[in-house]
Amino acid sequence: MAKCQRNDVGSIVLDRPSSTTCSGNSFRLWTAFSGAAFRRKIFDAVSCGASSRHRRQLMQEVLNDNVPQPPPPPPPTTTIKSVLKESNEPKKAVKVVKLPNNNGKSEKLVDLLNLAEVETDAETKKKEEALEELKRVVKELQVEDEEKKRKAASRVRLLTKEDSESRATLAMLGTIPPLVAMLDFEDSDSQIAALYALLNLGIGNDANKAAIVKAGSVHKMLKLIESPNAPSQEVSDAIVANFLGLSALDSNKPIIGSSGAVPFLVKILKGLDGKSRSQAKQDALRALYNLSISPSNISFILEADLIPFLLNALGDMEVSERILSIFSNIVSTPEGRKGISIAPDAFPILVDVLNWTDSPGCQEKASYILMLMAHKAYGDRQAMIEAGIVSSLLELTLLGSTLAQKRASRILEVLRVDKGKQVSENFGGNTSAAVSAPICGSSSNPNGKDCLVEEEGMMSEEKKAVKQLVQQSLQNNMRRIVNRANLPQEFVPSEHFKSLTTSSTSKSLPF
Repeated sequence: MAKCQRNDVGSIVLDRPSSTTCSGNSFRLWTAFSGAAFRRKIFDAVSCGASSRHRRQLMQEVLNDNVPQPPPPPPPTTTIKSVLKESNEPKKAVKVVKLPNNNGKSEKLVDLLNLAEVETDAETKKKEEALEELKRVVKELQVEDEEKKRKAASRVRLLTKEDSESRATLAMLGTIPPLVAMLDFEDSDSQIAALYALLNLGIGNDANKAAIVKAGSVHKMLKLIESPNAPSQEVSDAIVANFLGLSALDSNKPIIGSSGAVPFLVKILKGLDGKSRSQAKQDALRALYNLSISPSNISFILEADLIPFLLNALGDMEVSERILSIFSNIVSTPEGRKGISIAPDAFPILVDVLNWTDSPGCQEKASYILMLMAHKAYGDRQAMIEAGIVSSLLELTLLGSTLAQKRASRILEVLRVDKGKQVSENFGGNTSAAVSAPICGSSSNPNGKDCLVEEEGMMSEEKKAVKQLVQQSLQNNMRRIVNRANLPQEFVPSEHFKSLTTSSTSKSLPF
């Protein structure tokens, strides 16, 4: 490749001598910058294929040449002979001297800024294309052709599956009303496409959830359920999923609960067989949990006869913790506590949950339910004692989680205070006689053994049997605690412990 060299030779200007100069046919010669030289510089930069950085350097030199400079000192006068001599001599190639680059960092910064500008332009173009696509989808939802609407709804479902910006943009463009209107179609495919599009639009967007309910989607979904032609399983599952998503917003909970969604969810829950529709079961339970957070929905849950069904479902570890979470919301109201207490075998089932050592979450929730019920109603406390809650609570205070231990201790405290009040009421009318009675083993009666013998002699056969049962119960409970704690065998109740329990009565139990 031939080398490209810059031509810095300017035009020759002959200046005739003025009257003030010396006599003789002398003249002055110097180089000046002209338009031809400017065009030559541009041509050299383009023809040599220089890089963008070199072109910027050349342009900077051109601009520097165009800046007015102070007049140069007068050049030395020459003669025509000297000019002819110089013109006859061979011209030397002009060597391009590359000045050291002192602005390397600045040039790198410029390159980065240019690159960022290019990327920004590409990103802006991409966003514009995405916006145009969203507009086309919304336009297709508003046509009369049902097939195009179904395809557009499926497209909305895909676009909003993982893109939060698309959810907000499509809602702003008016996607929700035509999707809600599609629920009136008789085609199940169109219904499913619209339901899942609405479901994805509401994910993580509270404004969209409120707009979907405001557009009348809940009533249209229930209309589908109550229609003479029962909806397909896919449509029912999609409606359950929508109730789950929409009920996550607090303002939607009373609307959905009062619309009649609770009986539908309970019906779906009861109609599920085994593990064939495990996801639908989980969605229905979670939707009921969301609705139970609102106190206004507790009455609808009680009317749907949900509590007995949930109590019988306890034991299935896949749903037990969710069921106990629902009960935790139900016991927050007086009518909810009453509904649980009158359910058959409610307390034995809940007390049994306290013994699930392999599920600390269930133990914590069950202890919370029992703690609220024990604190609010005396009749519930008696039912708990009859269900054998004391031994379970004692075990929980030793082996349960920190939260379960605190709640178990609180229940024991409530039961103990209640037992103390009951004892004081029994002896309230004969306090003086109780105080003046001799105490066995005290300083006033050193013959404590004789007193115990007399007491045992005066004790009837029925009381002896009760005393024996209490002793056996204490020993059995201690063995259960030791076995579940996997303690060494030396912690098994010894004869010394048995001798201690022989002098105890039912009043000494930690009620």
